[in-house]
Amino acid sequence: MGTIRVNNIKVFTNHGCLDEEAKIGSEYRVDIEVKANLLKSAKTDILKHTVDYVHLNKIAKEEMAIRSKLLEHVAQRIINRIFKEISMVKKATVSVAKINPPIGGNVGEVEIILSKKRKS
Repeated sequence: MGTIRVNNIKVFTNHGCLDEEAKIGSEYRVDIEVKANLLKSAKTDILKHTVDYVHLNKIAKEEMAIRSKLLEHVAQRIINRIFKEISMVKKATVSVAKINPPIGGNVGEVEIILSKKRKS
């Protein structure tokens, strides 16, 4: 088993419950961690034998472009697509952070983290 991380995917989009969040948008950061058997790719040096991090980045950006009221919702969509599209992933953890959230205080970011294991 091995781990692949794609960290600090930066996206500007419009998630949130407030009407003004839909209009003005915010900056977000997405981090993805997947667990998979990487022994074959370590031996063969062939891309199709691993989890392509370009694919993970594409999933994150596409799902972040679809408006959600809650960060949990968009993170779950990212996880669902990872499991649907990349069969070798055994576990995925996705964090989505809203940078400088409009919550009436000096807060750098709010972050949610979801994890899921593939059922055998």
